[in-house]
Amino acid sequence: MTYQAGDTILYGSQGVFRIAEIAEKDLNGSPVEYYVLKPIFDDRSITFVPVHSEAINAKMRRVLSVEEIYSLVKAMPDEGTIWIENEKMRRDHYGKILAHGDRTELVRLIKTLYLHRQEQRGKGKKLYMTDEKFMKTAERILYEEFAHVLNIKLDQVLPFIMEQVQVEEKPRT
Repeated sequence: MTYQAGDTILYGSQGVFRIAEIAEKDLNGSPVEYYVLKPIFDDRSITFVPVHSEAINAKMRRVLSVEEIYSLVKAMPDEGTIWIENEKMRRDHYGKILAHGDRTELVRLIKTLYLHRQEQRGKGKKLYMTDEKFMKTAERILYEEFAHVLNIKLDQVLPFIMEQVQVEEKPRT
């Protein structure tokens, strides 16, 4: 997929970026085109992504529309969990989910780890640090995208989600 300057994208597990420009840089005597990415929620950094690198460009995805976000949120209560007992297999699988960035899988990951954390608390235990990091990263990816698309603050995303889920759960008269 080709992007233009001004487009907003999700870049791997890094978050939401705006393509500030498409610039040309000299690399070993050859001009190479780069997307110049600026994070939406951190104006102190810049990322350069080669325009013609398929492997790297595979990490770039368009942001969801408002309608897609509402659909995703409404489906959250029905999403299954993906707990894997084996720690190495779990780490590998969850890492792939973060790298791929499929939003439905991110929701399943967050839901799984949230429920597992609740279960562990009930036993007087904590979530493994690796699992906690997976959950925080998945939340950051989704929350940044939701906040940007819905034009709300990051700290308003969870209340928005909870409100939408509760609206769906109320009986209709």
